[in-house]
Amino acid sequence: MSSSAPIPAIDISALQQDAAKRASVADIATLRPRADFAERVTVKLGAAPKQRTRIWDLHTSLHCSIIGTCLTSAELRRLLIRLKVAGADAADDHDLHMMGVLLAARPHAGGKHLQKTLDRRHGVALDQFAKAKSTDAVALLWQDARRRGDVPGAYWALLTHPMTSDVMVKRAFGEVHMLSHLVGAANRADIRRLCALEAENAALGAKLERQQRHLRDGFTTRDETIRRLTAALAQAKTDRVPVAENAQIEFAAGIAERDAHLNDERARRHRLEQRVADLAEERDAARGVLAVAERECGALRAELAALEIQIAALLQQDEPQGGEGLDLKGLAVLYVGGRARLTPQLKTFVERANGRFLHHDGGLEQNAALLPGLVSRADLAVFPVDCVSHDAVAALKRACAQLGKPFVALRTASLACLISALAALPHGAAVAPL
Repeated sequence: MSSSAPIPAIDISALQQDAAKRASVADIATLRPRADFAERVTVKLGAAPKQRTRIWDLHTSLHCSIIGTCLTSAELRRLLIRLKVAGADAADDHDLHMMGVLLAARPHAGGKHLQKTLDRRHGVALDQFAKAKSTDAVALLWQDARRRGDVPGAYWALLTHPMTSDVMVKRAFGEVHMLSHLVGAANRADIRRLCALEAENAALGAKLERQQRHLRDGFTTRDETIRRLTAALAQAKTDRVPVAENAQIEFAAGIAERDAHLNDERARRHRLEQRVADLAEERDAARGVLAVAERECGALRAELAALEIQIAALLQQDEPQGGEGLDLKGLAVLYVGGRARLTPQLKTFVERANGRFLHHDGGLEQNAALLPGLVSRADLAVFPVDCVSHDAVAALKRACAQLGKPFVALRTASLACLISALAALPHGAAVAPL
């Protein structure tokens, strides 16, 4: 930031009073209160698109999701302290969020600084979205970012892109809102256990530190006793005075006592170190489980998105124009393995999607020697990894390699997983080997 002029202090209470006077019921249809999208698109060939939308030009209903999704509490606190917002250094996360939302609608009271902070924070996503020259291109970038879980930067780039339509803004707003619920529900139990393990680990670490400090004090006391007794013995020898028998007994008893105490403390420290190691192992295992759960959650979201598209297509099948349903364009799909009760549903879906369905039970009743012939008739082979024999998979992969046919490993033997895999195929092009 430029240092040409000092930043004036911001009175957050005055902003709250002003917001209360101007408050109105949020209309989701006007989340982006600008001119009609058709009027915002330049028709003249070669004309440059308009500049990106600034945060204070967006509807105030969007400010809450932008601040909560695109900035961390630490980044927001640093910005508010730099803007000299009263109470920002001691405010909790909720109050920080409220202050950021109030500043977003006021360019001269901090909105411009907030815009610059968001642009710097998500520069990579903004550069990527800047290459999109149409509404469809922006939508594809947003969908790709959602699949990868890179939501904060893509959300900010989408809301401020000049080619974003109001329909896209409303849809993205709803998806980000629901994503927070899904992630919280999926990870709450794992996060709770991880926090408990980390707290127990910290408590044991503090206890170990106290034990080590106590052990060091014992060493110091023992060494001081030895030094004192050794000095007394040396003095007695120097003065040719016989050392009293009770002094020798005291010396030996002191050494024995300190050695016993030292051994006890060493054993206790060893037990504590072992306990800390066990807790660290449990914590790492919990993090691994959490990572697997997050990956499964991402796969389930992709399958859910594919199912929603197919359901929407089924609901629109009586309308004059087809929806966004899957069109396999005559693609022959070989399904190897799976559950017998689901096979009719899989066949019905593929045929309704303008495809041809071939099936092999994976070696339960049908001979694996039939696979090469079925592969030669198919354009694509798929198999569920949770419901197929190893021999059938090996025979299928050999046949696909020999005939140059692609194959896809499905996560489960479900209709949703098949729909998701077929929906991910490139449209309008031949399927290439994977």
